[in-house]
Amino acid sequence: MRHPAFSTFALSHYGFVLPTAAAMLLAGAVLGAAFRPEFGWPTMMAGSAAITDAPPRGAPATSGAMRPVLAYRADVVRVIDGDTFEARVHIWPGLEMDTKVRLRDIDGPELHARCAGELARAEAARAALQNLLAGEVTLSRVGIDKYGGRVDAAVATREVADVSAALLNGGYARSYAGGRRSGWC
Repeated sequence: MRHPAFSTFALSHYGFVLPTAAAMLLAGAVLGAAFRPEFGWPTMMAGSAAITDAPPRGAPATSGAMRPVLAYRADVVRVIDGDTFEARVHIWPGLEMDTKVRLRDIDGPELHARCAGELARAEAARAALQNLLAGEVTLSRVGIDKYGGRVDAAVATREVADVSAALLNGGYARSYAGGRRSGWC
C-alpha cells in the first residue's frame, strides 16, 4: 500500500485536511496557553497589590493596565540565607521541581561574611526570612537568576504580600537592581 504525501491532503478533493488540522493545532495551543484548566498549579492571578505584573529589570514599561500574572504554589524546603531559599515548586498536578529561589529586587548580607558585622546581619536576615516563609508560598515573576542554578522570583505568603518588601522594611536587606553589589562591612 502506498502512503500519500502531505501535500496530497492540501488538495481540494480531500477537503483541505492539512490546513484545517494545522489551524486546529494552532488554535488549541493558543487557547490552551490562555485558558489553563483550574487545578491550582500554576494559577492565573489578576495583578494586585500583593503580586503585580511589573516588567523584568531593564524591560520597557507597557501600558498601565494590569495583566494576569502566572503564579506557582511552592513549599519551602530550607532557607539558605537572607535572600535565597530552596523550594519544591508545584508546576502542574503531579509535577514538582526543587529549585533555589532568590528573592527579586533585594540583596541580603552573605553568610560567607567578610567581617563579624556582616555575619551577624546575615544570621538575622536568615532568621527573619525563615519566620516570613513558614508554610506555603507563591512564586510569581519567575526568571533565571544571573548566576545560574537558581531562579529569581517575587514571593508572597498568606500573611505577607511581598516578602522582599518585608525584608527591606525590617532592615534585613537592601534594594538591588542588578550590577555590582556593595559590601556589608
